[in-house]
Amino acid sequence: MKRAIVSVINDLSTDQRVHKVCNTLRKLGYDVTLVGREQPKSLPLPKRDYTTKRMLLFFEKGPLFYAEYQIHLFMYLLFHRADVLVSNDLDTLLPNYLISKLKSTNLVYDSHELFCEVPELHANPTKKNIWKRLERWIFPKLKNVFTVNDSIAKIYGDEYNRKLKVVRNVPLLSNQIKIHPLSKFDLGLPVEKKIIVLQGAGINIDRGAEEAVESMQYVNNAVLLIIGSGDVLDILKQKVIDLKLSDKVKFIGKVSFENLLHYTHHADLGLTLDKDTNINYRYSLPNKLFDYIHAGVPVLASDLVEIKKIIVQYSIGDCINNHDPRHIADKINRILYDTETLQMWKKNTKIAAEDLNWENEEQQLIAVYEKFL
Repeated sequence: MKRAIVSVINDLSTDQRVHKVCNTLRKLGYDVTLVGREQPKSLPLPKRDYTTKRMLLFFEKGPLFYAEYQIHLFMYLLFHRADVLVSNDLDTLLPNYLISKLKSTNLVYDSHELFCEVPELHANPTKKNIWKRLERWIFPKLKNVFTVNDSIAKIYGDEYNRKLKVVRNVPLLSNQIKIHPLSKFDLGLPVEKKIIVLQGAGINIDRGAEEAVESMQYVNNAVLLIIGSGDVLDILKQKVIDLKLSDKVKFIGKVSFENLLHYTHHADLGLTLDKDTNINYRYSLPNKLFDYIHAGVPVLASDLVEIKKIIVQYSIGDCINNHDPRHIADKINRILYDTETLQMWKKNTKIAAEDLNWENEEQQLIAVYEKFL
């Protein structure tokens, strides 16, 4: 049996894309091990059809964390046999690349974003320069590279003269067919109110969460669910207290993908409100957009290139013109009480899901990984 080691820097619990890639590899006949790290607040992992390994690190963040992670991952890959190494994002690439050269192992790189353009690196030019130099050294040497949308593929392709394959992070159609959502009552949701959802593992700065909360001052008969984790959650919770919105905004916290589906299926409207403050967000195509589509939930989104393309193509929602909370609230109120349009958009999400699903998207992966068998 051919062996594949897939590496990420997260704790494995909420990374839907990597989980689906691992299952695709299993389906092809690979013996798969997914390697990540354990964090103090990591959720327990449900049983999976492949092996998982969470490395316990001393440091949690900063330069020492990254250095420790690189060394741990390098040593793990050094002492474990693999026929294929799968590196997810730039922060896992160096150990994978070095081991692939040392052992003459096939290497596949999956870039989930424009790593060097994230806001956290923009705020620290020294760190950005280090990561960019690493990217410029290794990227032109890579033969098999995937990314998440056409815009990012073109940017990387133009910069490094490489043709990238696009695999969008869309859900399995079969997952949605099997789901039987818990009732609103069982989930603790108000039965008589409209449900708006903002979900994700990266509820961070410049992603419109603050404005979404503020907009709820002006939204009628609805509750906003904020589901997931991110660096602005404490700010959002304080904002809810200050604005006296505890009856209108509920924090669900970080939940497993399986539990997340129950909440999403009850939503009347899904939000994805990233701001055009950097090139990485400008060309983003968030997972939650596709989660909303598969759950039959119309979308209110930022006017960003890749997101708007999907919304317009399938007619499944609307875009905001700016991030003023009153403008967002006006859009939400109009959508929630335009029953005819809302039902049309809900119907169109089903059509979109028939196209935008992992069963279709994984064919690009299969074409590459079959070569190594």
